[in-house]
Amino acid sequence: MSGASLDNAALADALEAFAALLELAGAGPYSARAYRRAGELIRTTPVPVAELVRAGRVRELRGIGAAIEARLRELVETGRIAELEELERSVAPQLVAVGRLAGVGASRMVAIGDALGIRTVEELRAAAADGRLRDAPGVGPETERRLARALERAGEARPRRGLLLNRAWRLSEAVADALGGEVAGDARRWRDTCERLAVACAAREAAPVLDALERHPQIVSLLERRPDGGVGVTVEGVPVEVVVAPPERYGTALLRATGSEEYVASLEPLPDAPDEAGVFRALGLPYLPPELREAGAPAAPPAELVEVADVRGDLHCHTTWSDGKTSVLELGRAARDLGYAYVAVCDHTEAVRVVPGVDADALRRQGEEIAAANEELAPFQILRGVECDVLPDGSLDLPDDVLAELDWVQISVHAGQRARREEITRRVVEAMRHPAASCLSHPKGRILNHRPENALDLDEVFAVALETGVALEVNGLPDRLDLAGEHVRRAVAAGVALVCSTDAHSIRGLGNMRLAVATARRGGATRADVLNTLPLDRLLAARRSK
Repeated sequence: MSGASLDNAALADALEAFAALLELAGAGPYSARAYRRAGELIRTTPVPVAELVRAGRVRELRGIGAAIEARLRELVETGRIAELEELERSVAPQLVAVGRLAGVGASRMVAIGDALGIRTVEELRAAAADGRLRDAPGVGPETERRLARALERAGEARPRRGLLLNRAWRLSEAVADALGGEVAGDARRWRDTCERLAVACAAREAAPVLDALERHPQIVSLLERRPDGGVGVTVEGVPVEVVVAPPERYGTALLRATGSEEYVASLEPLPDAPDEAGVFRALGLPYLPPELREAGAPAAPPAELVEVADVRGDLHCHTTWSDGKTSVLELGRAARDLGYAYVAVCDHTEAVRVVPGVDADALRRQGEEIAAANEELAPFQILRGVECDVLPDGSLDLPDDVLAELDWVQISVHAGQRARREEITRRVVEAMRHPAASCLSHPKGRILNHRPENALDLDEVFAVALETGVALEVNGLPDRLDLAGEHVRRAVAAGVALVCSTDAHSIRGLGNMRLAVATARRGGATRADVLNTLPLDRLLAARRSK
């Protein structure tokens, strides 16, 4: 690869591959994380980063330090990172990737490779077939069985833990773009966590598509080749399935590759069609968006499912006044540039403890900053808001007179998520009855892959929401997505107002609105169910009429 031809995506791919190999080689987690974040930043930077590197200005990008600048300069000047190539030789990424699928650690896989003199998946497959895996030190019957099973069931491969939706989209989209295909699998249905990563491609022959997959910088090996597709695996052990179909059957293949398996099974046998709309027409069914294609899916979608374009403002964003990375004015400009009419600054209060929070005095000083920003940005409007912690007794972490000054008040429980059902429900509904409360943040308190949802009684919360006019949030942070789709469905059925928010802590975080909206759509939410599709005057009128 020529250094002159490296665009932002190629630079980001190289840094992310380097980060993954650093992790596999046992480097400190902070170093790998810094390279991964730099890759994410470069991927979304609107100017050619290679030009910044040549001009000696790349460190103007936040998060790019001297070490990363040196790697970027090497990439731009030579088209390669020499240490990355050395890591690939020493770490044996193909073996480590298969080991990740089988639950076998990186160091053990490297040791197996060294003992048997193998480095590739095909060599590992041959060793397994010949019964030679057990010749490697420390490989007992259980390890041998797990590796053999991972190799035999390549087409059914799943990551050992579901990927967060944003990461699944980023990986699937990168592969789809490179192959001229389309994202399918769990990501296309916008599942909270994704186990089946898939890409669908229209082509007469699968071989050229799979060759391109094998060359992709994030794919270290092909686990399987078939006449209709194959499976590649990343250095982190994430399998990506590619489905290939001729153009006249592409719609059918895309629908099957999107799933869910239960939904597709309910439609079988599927007719052949060049697009999904043609499949639904041939079945005599209305087109159903991918977000709704789960077991027990409705026969037809609700009218006017909410769209990102319907959202007129983001009502939960953080600034440098608490733990955000952007100023009030920067946040307002970015939200305005997205086409919004308003944005609410909702920084944490002091009781959150784990991050900086604002008190009454700070909120009033912040109000002066918001007023000055509004003069510059008019008619766009920055709302004075807060993410106010709910204290253990259900009271709020600010004086009533300060809360009464604000345009928008998110109430949030951060500590005590493991409380019993009665205790956490009593605490939340008491806070919802406060006259200043506008919206309940991330009601179920879950952190995907880390913390299960709390025991909050949603039925009681829905009843109090209808009584008080307090909305419930669909939080777009990738590791929250809370309310979840199934909870949204119940809220919509109960007639509860929703808010789709990003909980953004940076300019980039504003992009998570698509995750919040997709999650609301999974629950069948329409534009009329989501408060922040309203113009500002109607939103504030609804808030004041509580």
